[in-house]
Amino acid sequence: MNNDNQLIAHRLEQLEKHLDQENPVLLRTVQSFRNLDRVAYRMGLLPRDTSYATQIPWWPLISILGTFSAGKSTFINHFLGIPLQRSGNQAVDDHFTVICYSEEQTPHALPGVALDADPRFPFYRISQDIEKVVAGEGRRIDAYLQLKTCPSEQLRGKILIDSPGFDADAQRTSTLRITDHIMDLSDLVLVFFDARHPEPGAMRDTLDHLVTKTLERPDGGKFLYILNQLDTAAREDNPEEVVAAWQRALGERGLTAGRFFTIYNPDAAVPIEEPALRERFESKRDRDLGEIHGRMQQVEVERAYRIVGTLEKTARDIEEKAVPALNEAIALWRKRTLIGDAIGIGALVAALLALAIGGSLETGFSLAGLFSGDMGSVLVFVALVAVVLAVHIGMRRLAGASVIHRLKKRTAELDLRGDLVAAFKKNTGPLRSVFSRHPAGWGRGSRKLLHKVIEDTDAYVQTLNDRYTNPSGHDMVSVQHEEAPTIDVGTTPDATAESRT
Repeated sequence: MNNDNQLIAHRLEQLEKHLDQENPVLLRTVQSFRNLDRVAYRMGLLPRDTSYATQIPWWPLISILGTFSAGKSTFINHFLGIPLQRSGNQAVDDHFTVICYSEEQTPHALPGVALDADPRFPFYRISQDIEKVVAGEGRRIDAYLQLKTCPSEQLRGKILIDSPGFDADAQRTSTLRITDHIMDLSDLVLVFFDARHPEPGAMRDTLDHLVTKTLERPDGGKFLYILNQLDTAAREDNPEEVVAAWQRALGERGLTAGRFFTIYNPDAAVPIEEPALRERFESKRDRDLGEIHGRMQQVEVERAYRIVGTLEKTARDIEEKAVPALNEAIALWRKRTLIGDAIGIGALVAALLALAIGGSLETGFSLAGLFSGDMGSVLVFVALVAVVLAVHIGMRRLAGASVIHRLKKRTAELDLRGDLVAAFKKNTGPLRSVFSRHPAGWGRGSRKLLHKVIEDTDAYVQTLNDRYTNPSGHDMVSVQHEEAPTIDVGTTPDATAESRT
């Protein structure tokens, strides 16, 4: 076992030690991730220095997105009970900030490399993704990310990610790339808009990215859309029109019901003089804040389902997306290679015949001479075979390069975890037959492992359901005592972090 394999094995062992105490159901999923890794290693979908288990966060994540000056930082400070984030009417922070619990009373701010280089955090190697989008920006990771620690008890068992605003962002492409990344990883996403800007139509691009695209996601239920700083609308002649304008803008993009909240910070609110209006505003604010905070507390439960869901999706994607895509790419490569061989070798044969017929070629070659061991015939034969092999190898490479370009686009469409291009290269190596019927590493054993993973995920979900639901109405106390897997949602990011070292 090389150093890379040893490092991955050590990280998974540490993760298992933590989950053994924190969440036995998720402990069992680690072995399922190992089975996925075995299949991916065989097929070339994963390098051996990584694991599917290290590509997902194992602690609950809450992302807070929105426009500049939408009150995100003020909301975070109110939730934490600590003035951790700078706040103001202008853009005061242009970093993605990962906020973790720490027992130290003094908060600390660490540079982006602390996240990019640490596999325990959700931005591990994000610089590589940024580099692919904007050349040269990957080296400027500190300009995009920072890590902050905070002693707030509200952070126990979860992690917050505060984002910079979208509008007027000079590094928009890279910012959107990171935003998409954290939306994929998060268990809950709070999307903030500013009630002080009653013209949402001017923010068309932002609304399209934060609303329209999220509604198409299968996990769209984790997005909450929040109209913040509504207290400023109390001074309007018709404050309801402010809310109505935003509802119309969101409705035009498909958000027609639910998941829309109106709040403001009670610690920084504009005084509302009229008692009836103040009571109405406060009542709606408290009700919506209570629901939002309730969802934030529930992410520890949702985390377990998210990990099991990711496990099942990855297994199904390998069989239902990666294998068919590889088969399609290999078939196209085979076709182009054989056509190239036919053209190249045909041209070679035609040239030899033309020379022979013209009488200008003295080959010294004959079949009788070859079988009798005539050295001249043998040398000519070897030379011809070498030329044919060179033509074939050249055609394999040329066909492979043309298919890779097509496969990169296909990979982006499929949204797969794994490297299809690397798997394809494994199937088109010099020792791999052009007539191979199945992708490298894909056979009965790999298919059996994937089916076992999928079957196990059903058992994991049932165990989670037994912990949190009771459709029969029977007393579950005795059942829970008899059942080994239980879930303790009182984990801390610090403890989880230790599990990923």
